[in-house]
Amino acid sequence: MFASTVSLSTPFLSTLTLAPKPECCPSIKLVPRIGVEKPARLKSMIVGCKKENQEVGFQVGERLYLGMDFGTSGARYALIDKQGTIHAEGKREYPQFLREERMDWPLSWKTTLFSLLEDVPVHLRPLIASISLDGTSATTLIIDSNTGEPLARPYLYNESCPDALPLVKSIAPVNHTVCSGSSTLCKLVSWWNNDNSDKKSAILLHQADWLLWLLHGQLGVSDYNNALKVGYDPELDSYPAWLLSQPYSRLLPIVKAPGTSIGHLTEDIKTQFGFPEDCVVCTGTTDSIAAFLAARATKPGKAVTSLGSTLAIKLLSTTRIEDARYGVYSHRLDDKWLVGGASNTGGAVLKEIFTDGQLEKLSEHINPMEASPLDYYPLKSVGERFPVADPKMEPRLHPRPESDVEYLHGILESIARIEAKAYILLKDLGATQVDEVFTAGGGAKNEKWTKIRERILGLPVTRATQTEAAYGAALLALKGAQIPI
Repeated sequence: MFASTVSLSTPFLSTLTLAPKPECCPSIKLVPRIGVEKPARLKSMIVGCKKENQEVGFQVGERLYLGMDFGTSGARYALIDKQGTIHAEGKREYPQFLREERMDWPLSWKTTLFSLLEDVPVHLRPLIASISLDGTSATTLIIDSNTGEPLARPYLYNESCPDALPLVKSIAPVNHTVCSGSSTLCKLVSWWNNDNSDKKSAILLHQADWLLWLLHGQLGVSDYNNALKVGYDPELDSYPAWLLSQPYSRLLPIVKAPGTSIGHLTEDIKTQFGFPEDCVVCTGTTDSIAAFLAARATKPGKAVTSLGSTLAIKLLSTTRIEDARYGVYSHRLDDKWLVGGASNTGGAVLKEIFTDGQLEKLSEHINPMEASPLDYYPLKSVGERFPVADPKMEPRLHPRPESDVEYLHGILESIARIEAKAYILLKDLGATQVDEVFTAGGGAKNEKWTKIRERILGLPVTRATQTEAAYGAALLALKGAQIPI
């Protein structure tokens, strides 16, 4: 359970306010910093300025909290104070390392982690009290428990292991979250049955767990958000008996609440980067949950729709919902539940048809208060996950009208109808009814789309103040710093 003194579901996030910029710094400076890997692109924003060798806005004893987000194509960091003000942030693309003609993801992630630490402004590092990070959900590593090195290539978030699905379905409850080929448990079972390496020294970690281990040095620690798709029961706060009875259960990590202090930084990391002696490392979470935390949707009925490459929905509910038939599952968040799912529709479909410039110009001519007669189901390829779980669903993007404005209008409105269907499904399954939607992701910038969604959802729709998952991870670091190890 999250500590009540820094609850992430009610008072903690709702009291965070962004402090105004110091008057001596009228604009944010874009400061390039040289990191470990030259091919990795970096944009670092350092907020604040020095005056007589003191950081403006800092008080004696002021501490900072570092969060990092490891997404699908790159990573970001955000450095905040206890009021939630951002003092520095930056991003890196993953460098391309190949091993045996395959992408060496662990090396790429590790290099990026150290590059981000190097990118944190040197004069701010001694102020950092704690660190946390998020990773992509169900990205799975099988690790040697003696060395921490991967025993096999990672199973990425979007990989499926259909060979393991019948076995998983034979032991798990009907419609459980793990009953999906892309679940962490299916990946573990597939590795267990097909890999001939020594299983005695193996341990399972998620992407976030492994990266955090590089900082604190204690193998075998996870959080209950990342562990959900391996079968951990966050309501019971334990692995279920049906999972523990399996021979591979000894590979499972111990599980703590997100934002729990694990231990101090290793001496090597503190020495290399100049972090303070008391800097702690805290358990992380998944990227989508970190993004939800960043949006500060703090009460039941508040939801976040992420309009990125795909359409992802998360709703804060007093009731837990799990139903693999519809791609619906719940993450624990304090004493509440974060319910939702992810559709394959979204921005990736739009970008296959229109350029960014076209999307902006065409949107200007759309009347969002006028309903489009076009009925599409925009998908990039065959298959849908949520609110309909149908691996054979075909994309529907025809007929195409002569007017590109009408075509874009029809696509935007069709995606909005899918979003509305998703929220209706969650309510029908027993979740708290949505009453307000915050928007994250690139689609949040399109004001005409926002108006279309408001009309179809019949709800207020606003752009989230903070949309970066790294900010949510920093909030977890802040939480962990306030709880003794």
